[in-house]
Amino acid sequence: MSTAGHETAANAPTAGEYIVHHLTQWNTSGHAQKDIIDFSIINIDTMIFSVLMGVLGLFVMWRVARSVTSGVPGRLQAAVEIVLEMANDQAKGIVHSAESRKFVGPLALTVFVWVFLMNSMDFLPVDLLPLLWQTVTGNPHAFLRVVPTADLNGTLGLSIGVLLICLYYNVKIKGFGGWVHELFTAPFGSHPLLYPVNFAMQIIEFLAKTISHGMRLFGNMYAGELIFMLIALMGAAWTVSATGVSLFIGHVLAGSAWAIFHILIVTLQAFIFMMLTLVYIGQAHEAH
Repeated sequence: MSTAGHETAANAPTAGEYIVHHLTQWNTSGHAQKDIIDFSIINIDTMIFSVLMGVLGLFVMWRVARSVTSGVPGRLQAAVEIVLEMANDQAKGIVHSAESRKFVGPLALTVFVWVFLMNSMDFLPVDLLPLLWQTVTGNPHAFLRVVPTADLNGTLGLSIGVLLICLYYNVKIKGFGGWVHELFTAPFGSHPLLYPVNFAMQIIEFLAKTISHGMRLFGNMYAGELIFMLIALMGAAWTVSATGVSLFIGHVLAGSAWAIFHILIVTLQAFIFMMLTLVYIGQAHEAH
C-alpha cells in the first residue's frame, strides 16, 4: 500500500465516529446539541428538508388536480385518488361532524402525504447528500441529516401542531366556558375538591398524547436510519478476502431486504401519524 493509502486509512473515521457524525444535525450552533431541549438551537437541515417535502407534496397534488380526467386515470392520478379516498374514509369514521370534516379531511391527507415524503428521504443512500454537501461547502466535516422525521424536534413540532388544532376544536365545539368546565370536572366529577385532580389529569392527558405522538414517529424513523448506517458500515468494512467478500454480500442482501421492508415502515408510520391525528381531533369533539 502507498504512503497516501496509509494516510487515508489512518484518517478514516471509526465506526463510532461515522455514526455520530451522521446523527449530528446541521444547526445554528455549529456543533452537536448537548441537551435534549435547547430552544436556542435550530436544526437547519430539518427545517429545509421539511419545507422541501411539503412543497413537493403540494406541487404533486396541484399537478394532479390540474390534469385530472374523468376517463381512465393515469398511474399518478389513480395513486392520489386512492390516498384521497383512504384519508376521507378515515376522517368520516372518526370525526362525525360534517362541518369539521371540511377541514379535517384535507388535513388528514396533508399529514399523510407530508409525513410519507419526509420518511421517504430515508430511501436515499446514507452518504449521498452528506457527501454532496461536504463537497459544496468544502468542509469534510460538515453535518447534514436528510430525514426530518428522524429528528425529535421535527416530530414533536408536528405533534404540537396537532395539539393546537385539538385545542381549537375543543373551544369551537364546546365553547370556551364549556371546555374550561370540562377541564375541571372530567373525568372524576364536578365536586370542588376534585377540581385540582381533574385539571391535573387533563393536562397530563394532553401532554402524554402530544409527546407519545411525536416520539412514536421519531423512534421508528431513527431506528430505521441507524440500521441503514450499520448496513453501510458492513459494506465499507469488506476487503478482498473470504471474510471481506462475505461482508460485502451480507451488505448487499441486508441492504436490499431492509430497503424493501422499510417501504412498509415508511408508509405505516405515515398512516399511524395520520390516524392518531384524526383520533385526537375526534376526541376534541366529544363531551365527557
